[in-house]
Amino acid sequence: MTSTDGPVLHHPDEVLLAFTRALRAAGVPVTQDRAHGFLSAVAVLGLDDQRATYTAGRATLCGGPDDLARYDQVFEAFFDHRDGLPRSRPAAPTRPTFSDLPETDRDDAEGDDAESPDDVVRARATAAEVLRHRDVATMSPAEKRRLDAMFATLRPRPPSRRTARHQRWHRGELDASRTLRGSLRRMGEPGDLAWRRRGRRPRRVVLLIDVSGSMSGYADALLRLAHTFTHGVPGSPRGAVETFTLGTRLTHLTRAMRLRDPDRALVAAGETVPDWSGGTRLGETLRIFLDRWGQRGMARGAVVVVFSDGWERGGADLLAEQMARLQRIAHRVVWVNPHRGKAGYEPVQQGVVAALPHCDDFVAGHSLATFAELMELVSRA
Repeated sequence: MTSTDGPVLHHPDEVLLAFTRALRAAGVPVTQDRAHGFLSAVAVLGLDDQRATYTAGRATLCGGPDDLARYDQVFEAFFDHRDGLPRSRPAAPTRPTFSDLPETDRDDAEGDDAESPDDVVRARATAAEVLRHRDVATMSPAEKRRLDAMFATLRPRPPSRRTARHQRWHRGELDASRTLRGSLRRMGEPGDLAWRRRGRRPRRVVLLIDVSGSMSGYADALLRLAHTFTHGVPGSPRGAVETFTLGTRLTHLTRAMRLRDPDRALVAAGETVPDWSGGTRLGETLRIFLDRWGQRGMARGAVVVVFSDGWERGGADLLAEQMARLQRIAHRVVWVNPHRGKAGYEPVQQGVVAALPHCDDFVAGHSLATFAELMELVSRA
């Protein structure tokens, strides 16, 4: 029987779960495993300590730096705390607006040319150029559809490696055998010298894409980038580009990426990957990749590109160990972090700190412009 004489008391777990639902409604991607981790942490620290509850929530419920400001606002509104807990209040970024010069201003400007030599130069960037530099996680659905069409403008060039076989060339190393055979065909008469060089063939590219909750805003664009890598070079040998997703488990996506139509490829990827927007176990999934595929030859001598923000839920020591293994067998290891190109970013996440000593390059990957720069980096590897 419910009493109406006093306030209704709720179980502490109900209060905490209601807080996670409020965070989810505010745009923070709180998954089920993060909510369970939050409850476990508060059970250890004690719900009566508000500062400990605040810190436990920031550590378990936030998937990336962009979630911290929203978390502080929701925590303050939900618990109505007034004890001066640390919270960041970054100023909301303002988007630049562009407008055409009105006709009256143009006439005035033309009439004042002789009087004011230091005229203000008005310029307007094209919408496509602005979209190229926008963070894909902040785009509207309409802008993302326009961006999907712009992926066709990317032109990947595969990295190459030297082979043991030689091929004819107009300069380089003297081909004594072919020169001698030509002289014998001419009954010993001297002729032109033959030259040769070491042959070249495409170097394999392996793409490891983090599809955890903290990377959910970039997963679609990164898979389209993988599709562009797979089909960007006509006539590339089968297996020149291999694609995997990392999360709570490892998923091989190369077969889905081989579909010619990018939309069908993404639908097939969605049906294949079982752990979208879940947790992150980078060290464990890298160990599985190296044991099953990488050590046996797929990553040997390849350019391996890891797309992740480094928010590791497992042990950082395991991730460092597996990254060291990967660096020993790969030709080059590139770590792409979508937050790398943002102002004020510092690589302090435990996954990034563990992986950086074993990476050859640490680059940004949050916009179409950074994707083009990544393709150029891979082609020169």
